[in-house]
Amino acid sequence: MKKHEIITPAILLDMDAFENNINSYQALCNEHGKENWPMIKTHKSSAVAKMQMDAGATGFLCGTIDECEMVYNLGAKHIMYAYPVANPVNIQRILKMAKDTDVIIRLDTVAAAEMLNAAAEEAGIVVSYTIIVDMNFHRFGMPVEDVVPFAKALAPMKNLKFRGISTHPGQVYGCTDYEGVKEIAKLEMDTMKAAADALAEAGFPCEMITSGSTPTFKEVVTKGATTVSHPGNYTFLDNIQMALGVAEEKDCALRILATVISNPHEGFYLFDAGAKCMGLDQGAHGNAAIQGFGYVVGHPELTIVGLSEEVAKVKCLNGDPCDLKVGDKVEIIPNHSCSSANNTTWYTCVRGDEVVDSIEVDYRGNNHKKF
Repeated sequence: MKKHEIITPAILLDMDAFENNINSYQALCNEHGKENWPMIKTHKSSAVAKMQMDAGATGFLCGTIDECEMVYNLGAKHIMYAYPVANPVNIQRILKMAKDTDVIIRLDTVAAAEMLNAAAEEAGIVVSYTIIVDMNFHRFGMPVEDVVPFAKALAPMKNLKFRGISTHPGQVYGCTDYEGVKEIAKLEMDTMKAAADALAEAGFPCEMITSGSTPTFKEVVTKGATTVSHPGNYTFLDNIQMALGVAEEKDCALRILATVISNPHEGFYLFDAGAKCMGLDQGAHGNAAIQGFGYVVGHPELTIVGLSEEVAKVKCLNGDPCDLKVGDKVEIIPNHSCSSANNTTWYTCVRGDEVVDSIEVDYRGNNHKKF
């Protein structure tokens, strides 16, 4: 089957770009002696996680307990959950995996640590944790000056094992160019070094220093003291990564295939792919470099100015001519590929114009378990 014969809308996966992304990021980790534990909330697919393992990923960072269980079933060596756990049901799910796999929880409050420690003590196991360090992102974590007091507060909890520190430079997605990315990467490296040095001096040496984002990955993996990197979006890349100077159009593997279904007047089009394909993301933390809701490949004159659930509104804002007509197919690089991935059940895999396979997105949604 040819690509243009696919029912629209569809989520395409350019396998050449996709495989190159996985292999090139892994190769950079290997070259610099860093472990790659990708964040898998990007793709939510056991098949893609298996590809990452086959390429050399030694662990995973997970955004949901479902994702933890997914990679546990794949035989992952290391499983890190990105957030604290405070729900008793989720704690039990974590403990079940921690009995025979290296599971690491990230913590930033004594209250969550006490809950986890009590449950681990009752189960007769020890659970590993890292301290979340806030690098001025102000989401999870604590400033550098608080990490030593926090480690000391958790030290008496015998069923918790300190392994190191973790952070996420989420504010990088507010940058508008690669110079801004480099500034955030430097902050990321400086913050984690300061936290690790303070802990070592206090008698808490870090076995692991984990951090990462796709935009700062190349700077930090080649220069920083981080031992474990967590790129996520790197498998697909997207319009935001292009705006940041991290990716080029050819690198963006995930795309939405849509059909022009209306051209009510000159310079205005409607596509049959809306928010349920692309999401309403214009940069998770604000990005002035993003215009519209995605990039229409081959048509820089077009801007996606609005989305309803199933339809995109598209305009020629600069008055440039556009040769699209009703019935034509277009490819759209979404602003944020993670949102598009979570809104589909299948990736339709293509090489050039040929459809070659499909990959199930088998762990999307809020909860994989049925109650």
